[in-house]
Amino acid sequence: MQIHVVQSGEALWQIAQMYGSDINQIILVNQLENPNVLVVGQAIVIPETHREYVIQPGDSLWSIAQRYGVSVQELADTNNIANPSMVYVGQMLVMPYFPHVVQPGQSIWSIASRYGVTVNQILQLNYIPDPDFILSGQTILIPTRGKPMIEVNAYTTSFDEQGRQEVLRLAQHFTYLSSFTYGVREDGNITDLQDVPVLQAAQANNVEPIMVLTNFANNTFDSDLAATILRNASLQELLISNILEELKEKGFAGLNIDFEYVYPEDRENYNAFLRRVVSRLHPEGFHVSTAIAPKISENQQGLLYEAHDYKAHGEIVDFVIIMTYEWGWAGGEPWAIAPINEVRRVLDYAVTVIPTDKIMMGAPLYGRDWKIPWQQGTFAQTVSPQEAVRMAARYGADIQYHPTYQSPYFRYTDETGQGHEVWFEDARSMQAKYDTVKEYGLRGVSYWVLGNPFPQNWPVLQTNFMIRKRP
Repeated sequence: MQIHVVQSGEALWQIAQMYGSDINQIILVNQLENPNVLVVGQAIVIPETHREYVIQPGDSLWSIAQRYGVSVQELADTNNIANPSMVYVGQMLVMPYFPHVVQPGQSIWSIASRYGVTVNQILQLNYIPDPDFILSGQTILIPTRGKPMIEVNAYTTSFDEQGRQEVLRLAQHFTYLSSFTYGVREDGNITDLQDVPVLQAAQANNVEPIMVLTNFANNTFDSDLAATILRNASLQELLISNILEELKEKGFAGLNIDFEYVYPEDRENYNAFLRRVVSRLHPEGFHVSTAIAPKISENQQGLLYEAHDYKAHGEIVDFVIIMTYEWGWAGGEPWAIAPINEVRRVLDYAVTVIPTDKIMMGAPLYGRDWKIPWQQGTFAQTVSPQEAVRMAARYGADIQYHPTYQSPYFRYTDETGQGHEVWFEDARSMQAKYDTVKEYGLRGVSYWVLGNPFPQNWPVLQTNFMIRKRP
């Protein structure tokens, strides 16, 4: 897969010819609603012929395997497909191996070096006994290059049929699916969530469902509610018993605790609560994780940050999700949602106190549309990356790309004369984030939140990583 940024005057058929790719494959993988309308600055992904295939109407995994001379099981295993009968139009498949025609002067060694694989891999795949004996014009098979393996979490708040279908469609990309949210109550009980169909969709596709517990009440994170729980050990024991009952009843694999805006004086109380949770959940076979604010130093001021003890969380729980997004928040000035320079500042601190194999870097699947000039007290509208490109096309805006933030944006004027500024994510900005995950050697990435169409993200993810699926 390659990323192409649309230039002025380009048409999709020209782009397809440029890369030697099939135009229908490009349309499907990018979910282009009108292939004749491209936006200058738009990032589109280009599947690589012979190495990747985008499922078209009428395809089955069996027919694709036949076409490419691979087995159905090989194709399913390479792409983390739990049920070979469940594939979707627009889904990109990576081939386990692809053909190469030997050119004059080439050797097994030079071919292996070109594709980043070993000589032995090529010899074994092609049953070649003598590496010195290959012929010009001979077709040999090249195994797909190995990729780093990470874990991927996705939060979801969509529990209707549309949400269930989204999980089915994207399950190959997830290690975990986090069900947001179960809220704590002052009496130690928890709120209910009608999430069973979505959880079953995850479980059927080898995705571990996670129960998310928050101090979210009345449409806000409640500091007093958190304090009530964190300052009362007997309430905590009752709460944990209720959590265990829910975990077992619905088949969750673990618990993610996302307590936000906790009073600074409850910092040690929060740490003690986490230890109590872990001591009771681990023996029952459940893992425990936390979601923490994006801090750049231990003593960072602010209600969002002070009670989140990075070092303690890193020691106590199985992994942490750092919420490295929301710099461009709905009530603030226009800005990139997750500017990569700011994300890296957080990680620079985090890796000094949390083991890297416990860090999941947060990544947004959404953008925002602000009215400009921005005024205090106004709120931006949340948009999906797909909707952002659609808006740019509608208003004739060219998409820019900020070199420091590694994020796309554009401005437009609506029908009423109101100015707007939109920041969102695209294939380039996600590639920058995945490069960061690799550079820092992190456990993986955690998405907030499903329900925002972003078709380009998934092939970019596939190109960069193998996704760990737990037994």
